Amino acid sequence: MRTEEPRAVRLQDYRAPEFHISEIALDFSLETIIGLKKSDRDRLMSLFLTLDPFPEVPNVLRKLKTAGMRTAILSNGSPAMLDAAVKAAKLELLLDAVLSVEEVGVFKPHPKVYQLAVDRLAIPASAICYQSSNSWDAYAASAFGMQVVWCNRYGQRRERLPGSPDREIGSLTQLPALVGAS
Repeated sequence: MRTEEPRAVRLQDYRAPEFHISEIALDFSLETIIGLKKSDRDRLMSLFLTLDPFPEVPNVLRKLKTAGMRTAILSNGSPAMLDAAVKAAKLELLLDAVLSVEEVGVFKPHPKVYQLAVDRLAIPASAICYQSSNSWDAYAASAFGMQVVWCNRYGQRRERLPGSPDREIGSLTQLPALVGAS
C-alpha cells in the first residue's frame, strides 16, 4: 500500500507564534547537538525575551525621532515576546508602534504582513523606509513597494529574489545620514 509523501510545511502557512517555532528549533537542537542539556531549555528560551539590540540602535532611533520621523517594529515575533524585548532594551519611548504578525495570522514574507504596516501607520508603502538585517525580509518589503535599506552587517551576497533593496549599509549608524536625520 502506497503512503502519501508528507507535504512540505511552508513558513508562511505555519500559524504558531515565532516563539513557538524557536522552541521547536531549540528542542530539535537539544536532541541533535551533543553537550546541550534539556535542563538548559527554559533558560535559553527566556533569553529571547531579553535580547539586547545592537549597540547603535538606541542612538539611531533617537536621531530619527529628533528629526520628526516615526519609528516602528514589524516582526514575526508574538506581541508578548516583542513587549518583553522592547522593555528589556528600554526602547519603548523611541518607538511609535510595535507590530506583530499575529494581527494578520501569517508570517513574513507574506504581503499581508507588510500591508499591516501600511494600514497601522496610515501611509502608503512607498512612504515607508523599511530596514531589515534579513535579506529575505528586505527583498520582500521591496517587492511590496516599500523603500528598503538592507543592513547587511555580515557582508552577505545579494539574494535572487523578487524586489531589491534601495540601499545597503553595514551598520545602522549609516541610516540617519541616508534619510536626512543626521
